[in-house]
Amino acid sequence: MNRLIYLGYSRALKILNRNISTYNFDEITSDWEVALEKSVVNSIFMTPLWQKIWCNQFVEKSNLKILRLPLNADLGIAPLMIKNGTISLIGSTDLFDYRDFVVPRGLEKEFYIAILDQIDLFDWKSIKLSSIREDSPTLNTFASIAKNNMGYDIQILEEDVSPGMNLPNDWEEFISNLPKKDRHELRRKIRRLERYGEVGFQVLTNSADVKINISDFFSLMKKSRLDKAEFLTDERESFFRTISTELSNINQLRLYFLELNGIRVAATLGFEYNNNFYLYNSGYDPEYSSLSVGLISKAYCIKDAIENEMTYFDFLRGSESYKYHLGGKDKLLYEMIINR
Repeated sequence: MNRLIYLGYSRALKILNRNISTYNFDEITSDWEVALEKSVVNSIFMTPLWQKIWCNQFVEKSNLKILRLPLNADLGIAPLMIKNGTISLIGSTDLFDYRDFVVPRGLEKEFYIAILDQIDLFDWKSIKLSSIREDSPTLNTFASIAKNNMGYDIQILEEDVSPGMNLPNDWEEFISNLPKKDRHELRRKIRRLERYGEVGFQVLTNSADVKINISDFFSLMKKSRLDKAEFLTDERESFFRTISTELSNINQLRLYFLELNGIRVAATLGFEYNNNFYLYNSGYDPEYSSLSVGLISKAYCIKDAIENEMTYFDFLRGSESYKYHLGGKDKLLYEMIINR
């Protein structure tokens, strides 16, 4: 039989004999959470809550293709979208720092074979998987199976960096671990700020407090840089408000304000999840930039994370210099492009 005819016949048999079941968030949340706890790439961006809130605001339901694949006694989740012939993971690089499949450790190969078999039945031209962490098995195992088993063309591109660091047991140890120049500068800047007046650092976690005060965070975020003001569209601000409320309800959100003489001069929004702290976004009043209020506010966030026994501090996407002055080390993010 001619190979092209055989492939067409084989695919037709698959379509006749296999029913692709897709799920909505309410149907799959509990299974998703169980699978995520066992996954290498467990992060706050991979939770069904985060992805559901984003989808409710930015995606047409008809474009969602959330798949649940049994893997012996376990299962895996493929949170996918399809639009204009392109399959992608749920999310966007502007609001998601990490994206991936949700697969229990040790079952990646079986999952990738199964999911590629399912994906092959969809009508698509390309697959674009963005924001894949350097430690994700998707980079190697999924790519290898897609190329060798399915014959797809694979391209892997370096997308960005995501600095972070393991946290010590106490603040003084953190300071001591910094390079000599950075250690000296941080201490000097904190002392200088304290000479200018009374310094306060406010931590808000209660959902009612967050709702009341988050507008001050947005104000400082917009003031700090033009690109942040342009980034914070009405839609994104609405997403920030919703995600902040929902995460504060389950004790995973921390909203910080650095104050000088009772005036809020810097703010930071972050999340605690799975013993990691995620520094999501920040802002400061440029009138106080000479006092390094932006850097100091982030240093105090690290102090708070240490005191709350977090084990890893994630500065998230981007190579801003302050991340390295505060001890961050790069981890790479990749984009994988697959063509039929």
